[in-house]
Amino acid sequence: MTSTTPRTTTPTIAAAVDEPPARFLDLVAAEWIKVRSLRSTPWVIVLVALVVTGMAAARALADYNNFPSYSALTQREHPFSLGDSFPAEGYLTVMLAAVAVGAIAAVSEYGSGLIRTTTVAVPARGAVVLAKAVVQVVMWTVIGLLVALCAFFVAQAILGGRDAAIPISDPDALRALAASALLAPVCALVGLGLGVLIRHSATTVVAGAFVLLLLPVFFSSRKPLSVSFAHAMVRNAWARLATIYGTPTEAYNGATVGQSWTVYALWPLVALVLALVVVRRRDV
Repeated sequence: MTSTTPRTTTPTIAAAVDEPPARFLDLVAAEWIKVRSLRSTPWVIVLVALVVTGMAAARALADYNNFPSYSALTQREHPFSLGDSFPAEGYLTVMLAAVAVGAIAAVSEYGSGLIRTTTVAVPARGAVVLAKAVVQVVMWTVIGLLVALCAFFVAQAILGGRDAAIPISDPDALRALAASALLAPVCALVGLGLGVLIRHSATTVVAGAFVLLLLPVFFSSRKPLSVSFAHAMVRNAWARLATIYGTPTEAYNGATVGQSWTVYALWPLVALVLALVVVRRRDV
């Protein structure tokens, strides 16, 4: 008689290891790698720096050459000096570049399908959007500050030959410098928010350019309603904060410095809040 020995099976207990959620700094680092990997980013930065600095130098050189023909009051007050350092044409380029890069930071993932991988790895979509926002704010604040400083010192060095330079410690110069440096991150966050909402590259860039650059043109009259809308435009807020040296408030339809800083704060805040709401409720 054959006896069979019962086979004993030892249950294997697999230890479930929960992966820790991605830290926010890791998300920021990942988003920075994405932005840095875009070949267009360094070219846009170089273009912005050259355009703003070149226009500031050109305007300062024109005033330098025309200085002997100015009136005695203009030569003494030199109200053009601050405006030469922050040329409006140059900062329109900054606005367009920043809103485009901010939009591409959001839209590029949807176009390539990478957003599906991102949401699988990081289900907290709001954290991803916030990480993108942090990268855009830090990057464009540094770029905006460096460009503003470069343009300021180049223009003032030229005007110094006519004794018409403004020191950087001047309150108007400091305010204009801060407003010009922060203009880029404000526009980048608007572009990021529009990118999350629209999800199409060309449409988002066109929408950003229209909202930031063209829409203020429709509110150029002095009617009360038009003036109220004009005060709420980022482009007009920058013009008020980077006011020409000595220009009275009335030249800006009564816009105040406080109102203009409020516009700077509200536009990116509203764009970011809308992006956070939409990204949590919409499928990828």
